[in-house]
Amino acid sequence: MKFNFKIQSFQTEAVNAVIRVFNGQPKQERVTYRRDLGQMIDRETGQQEIQFDDGPGYRNAAVELSDEQILKNIHGLQAENNIKLSPSLVKELGAASLDVEMETGTGKTYVYIKTMFELHKRCGWSKYIVVVPSIAIREGVQKSFEMTREHFMELYGIKARFFVYNSSNLHQLDEFSSSFGLNVMIINIQAFATSLKEDGRSKEARIIYSRRDEFGSRKPIDVIKANRPIIILDEPQKMSGAATRNALKNNFNPLFSLNYSATHKTSHNLVYVLDALDAFRKKLVKKIEVKGFELKNLRGTDRYLYVAEIVVDSRKPPRARLEFEVKRLGGIKRETRLLGVGDSLYAASGELEQYKSLSIADVDPIRGVTVFSDGGALAAGTASGSVDENDIRRIQIRETICSHFDKEEKLFKQGIKCLSLFFIDEVAKYRGYDDGDNEVLGEYGEIFEREYIAELNDRRTLFPDEYQDYLKKIDVSATHRGYFSIDRQGRAMNSAVKRGSEFSDDISAYDLILKNKERLLSFEEPTRFIFSHSALREGWDNPNVFQICALKHSDNATAKRQEVGRGLRLCVNQSGDRQDTEVCGETLVHEVNKLTVVASESYAGFVADLQSKIRDDLYERPTKASVDYFTNKRVSVNGEIHTLTVLEAAAVYNYLVRNDYVDDDGAVTPEYREAIENGHPAPLKENLAPMAEGIHALAQAIFDPSVLKDMVEDGHKTSIKENPLNENFCKREFQDLWKAINRRYAYTVEFDSPELIEKSADALNANLRVAELMYTTTTGEQSGGMDLDVTETKTARLKRARGSSAAYDLIGKIAEGAALTRRTVTAVLKKLSREKLYLFQLNPEEFIQRVIEEINRQKAAVVVEHISYQPSAEEPYSHDIFNMSRSSREYAKAFCARKAIQDFVFTDGSAGNSVERRFAEDIDVAEEVVVYAKLPRGPKGFYIPTPVGNYSPDWAIAFKRGTVKHIFFIAETKGTMDSLNLRPIERAKISCAKKLFNEISTTGVKYHDVDSYQTLLEIMRTL
Repeated sequence: MKFNFKIQSFQTEAVNAVIRVFNGQPKQERVTYRRDLGQMIDRETGQQEIQFDDGPGYRNAAVELSDEQILKNIHGLQAENNIKLSPSLVKELGAASLDVEMETGTGKTYVYIKTMFELHKRCGWSKYIVVVPSIAIREGVQKSFEMTREHFMELYGIKARFFVYNSSNLHQLDEFSSSFGLNVMIINIQAFATSLKEDGRSKEARIIYSRRDEFGSRKPIDVIKANRPIIILDEPQKMSGAATRNALKNNFNPLFSLNYSATHKTSHNLVYVLDALDAFRKKLVKKIEVKGFELKNLRGTDRYLYVAEIVVDSRKPPRARLEFEVKRLGGIKRETRLLGVGDSLYAASGELEQYKSLSIADVDPIRGVTVFSDGGALAAGTASGSVDENDIRRIQIRETICSHFDKEEKLFKQGIKCLSLFFIDEVAKYRGYDDGDNEVLGEYGEIFEREYIAELNDRRTLFPDEYQDYLKKIDVSATHRGYFSIDRQGRAMNSAVKRGSEFSDDISAYDLILKNKERLLSFEEPTRFIFSHSALREGWDNPNVFQICALKHSDNATAKRQEVGRGLRLCVNQSGDRQDTEVCGETLVHEVNKLTVVASESYAGFVADLQSKIRDDLYERPTKASVDYFTNKRVSVNGEIHTLTVLEAAAVYNYLVRNDYVDDDGAVTPEYREAIENGHPAPLKENLAPMAEGIHALAQAIFDPSVLKDMVEDGHKTSIKENPLNENFCKREFQDLWKAINRRYAYTVEFDSPELIEKSADALNANLRVAELMYTTTTGEQSGGMDLDVTETKTARLKRARGSSAAYDLIGKIAEGAALTRRTVTAVLKKLSREKLYLFQLNPEEFIQRVIEEINRQKAAVVVEHISYQPSAEEPYSHDIFNMSRSSREYAKAFCARKAIQDFVFTDGSAGNSVERRFAEDIDVAEEVVVYAKLPRGPKGFYIPTPVGNYSPDWAIAFKRGTVKHIFFIAETKGTMDSLNLRPIERAKISCAKKLFNEISTTGVKYHDVDSYQTLLEIMRTL
């Protein structure tokens, strides 16, 4: 398989944050310098010097912006994104040291690779050095460059030349210097202790700092330094020593530095933040569920009992899956059974004395508790009696296997490979060697195979045929694999961890797993369970890790977060497509992407440590709303930046108080969280309405401790796994409705260029604005001691720098961004007024971007006007689109319906008074409604293709004949009927749906957006 990469808005924002710091920097490509070509002595004569003839070198152009302008650009970014303003420009490495904070699993490597391409495109800078803290991370970065090579070639039309620094391959440094294209050197920090330590005694250090005969009597370090490279630090908090920083500064002479991490320890100039809370709230990472383990002594007995889970089935009363001791011919063994109320453990155990008179008194699925006849009670995930370390590890392994099967059955049908990762404390517990040096299973390996076979045999007949066939092809010995360090004899061993380090640098431990990530994701590869020592804690992750089990106890909260981080990335299917909100929909993305952590301690203890570490690592957020907090904050209004005044800030705060969105202490309330989740917060006053999106972004930036609780859930909570179609689905009225809408469509669009040209030019002449670049000069005089007193400041326009080696392809850039021909773009620009065209000189980058945005807006409107639909040749929808699994948390919020085609209806948000919830309740009791369905969203659900993306309406309703004008109706529930309050893309999609159902379709189905059932009845009469 091959990973498919796509442009994601949050990653683009992170890239643009860095680019905007250098707004005003002229583009200069192929800046040459006279290279030290070296010289050689003719070996035959021993005297004649031969000069190399390799041509010039190409280095990064100098930063031409003043410190004041760079800081002003940084402040503008920080103000827009609610980041604390930097008091000064940090120049630790070069002209600036910029921090980009991105949560683990959100693609920071992809982001900084794309940033290189964008800086090369915008400014012409082509020489980069990526510095990483370990060999593992270095290998992962190199793999990322390989995987994204074609993706970036498609985007930018060039490929990056990258290599890992090796002192034995000095010719690569010459190529790095002599190439004018995008060049990247990757180096791990260990090279500084060996190769790059100026007074080092190692062979590598002597090579890079000495004049080498084979390198033209040059010092390799001088060749690197002459390029003025841009330094990118991956996980800089692990490379924060003074010696390392000095080596980077002195050896590389960097132009500037970029720092990428989820947890910065040293602050520089922060330009972008996507912390753990933001990543979870935006559903960019997996949700975490934790299966903890507790010990509890029931009174007066040491009998062994373990409650694995509470099982709820719509056809049977609740039951408990218990593990207890059972008498067999070969002795007493511990087995797992499913028992319900009234079942005797004495009988089930083969009449073992310790279970005499013990039976199940109650199984409570709400609390997740099993009550016994002697009055004792055990929650799911709790063991009682004689329990030792081996029992804990065995239970952990089995719970991981159970969770794996639970998820894999569903994921397999969706073409998603499921992986589980075990962290162990000693290699010998998984793999050992006999006297003949042959590999043999260790304790954990034997337990795994035994529990895997037992669990598979219990479940096999319940699995679908296709999934059963897949499992039959996999031998138990081939489906688990260990990745450990290898000694010289080829034997696995514990990964060596140096003092003061948290990870191993032994490349033999992870060579295969890092370089064959795609193979591991294929169903053709039998490996599904991975055992590792410390090597995989950092530097490796796989998007399809769905279970992580730590077969060791750790009190280190940092280690727990690192281990959890190995599975946070959103998964991919066999086509390499990322299963995000765009593919799965907002509701289901965290059902598909859920990481189960099987802990060796209680749920409460593990979660407390994990949340504490996450909170410590969070970007410094405001904790309370106030007038001061909103004052001078910057928000976007119709594409322009607006700074909130004191009066506006007071109005915003009063709005929050008036709607009970903040409490008396200024903390965000549950009412506000529900309103945002439902997408329908109370309307702002007229003067604040255009700023609504920015204002709510500011309010959501206030720290909300409840989000930490939402990030992690209890894996032992009782789950209801099915919401099947009921008898309402079979009703004639719904079958007629389903027949009418169950078809797929294709669209065509025909429009003439003059119409688009005219509308685009008119809109640009009316609305186009760009920010004028300014800079501030500060003059100071020394007074008394060493201090400088500011005597004068002067602010002026920044004129375009002259002498740039590459002019802007204005027409080409706009044509590319708007997907139009150069002729059409030229026609639009010719119709612009002279004043609007002059704006290009003030700020070319922003001018191009604003023009593209406005043309695309006008194009969308024209496209909708001229769209036509035809039935496509694709197969109609299967009713399987309604059968999507849900978690117990979602069922707790679901609406129990009477007239829907499923027993439970899942509406957006959690509030009982949300628009969708009220609508569902109203149509469920409406006498004129016979049956209805909540249509599933996303590519796997019911959708209409449109030129601005697929669109999924909310409801399909069948009415009683004769009670209303139209018996079949498709509805979209919105919080407002005012189309001006909808985003342009939403308006376009709704317009396409109206055209399809109300103008083109002949099936008798009508469509409209509504904000209530009463509105639907009123609108129906007008259609």
